[in-house]
Amino acid sequence: MNKISPLQAGDTAPEFSLQNQNDETVTLSELLKNQQVLVYFYPKASTPGCTVQAENLRDQQSELAKFNTRVVGISPDPIKRLKNFETKKELNFDLLADEDHAIAEAFGVWGYKKFMGKEYDGIHRLTFLVGQDGKIKHLFDKFKTKDHHQVVLDYLAAE
Repeated sequence: MNKISPLQAGDTAPEFSLQNQNDETVTLSELLKNQQVLVYFYPKASTPGCTVQAENLRDQQSELAKFNTRVVGISPDPIKRLKNFETKKELNFDLLADEDHAIAEAFGVWGYKKFMGKEYDGIHRLTFLVGQDGKIKHLFDKFKTKDHHQVVLDYLAAE
């Protein structure tokens, strides 16, 4: 089992090219052309915690836009599951499929987890704010799913 070692502020964010819920290719370099990007990793679409987190980000899109910040969610889910999640919850941002968890590993968020007595490797719920220069501005690692959006907005407001 791998212990996680997430990237930190000042590190260069790994470039990625992943398929979104509409099976379109999304790259970090394209996203960064006109804005900073909030890259949030979540374990599994349509589960309770991930749903609360996604709905709150959906509802705060206009606030995030004021800070020139675009949201993308990354999970190991297949495209079809991401599409169902987006449709069911009327999400208004890209959900990216990282089925082989290569990008999660590159960001240092894939590793050992323990849940209900089971031990396994999986995605840790961490969020990175990536500046237009491609460097990580902030790692959000202390939040609950229900207040994730507020932690992000508070950081952006104080920046």
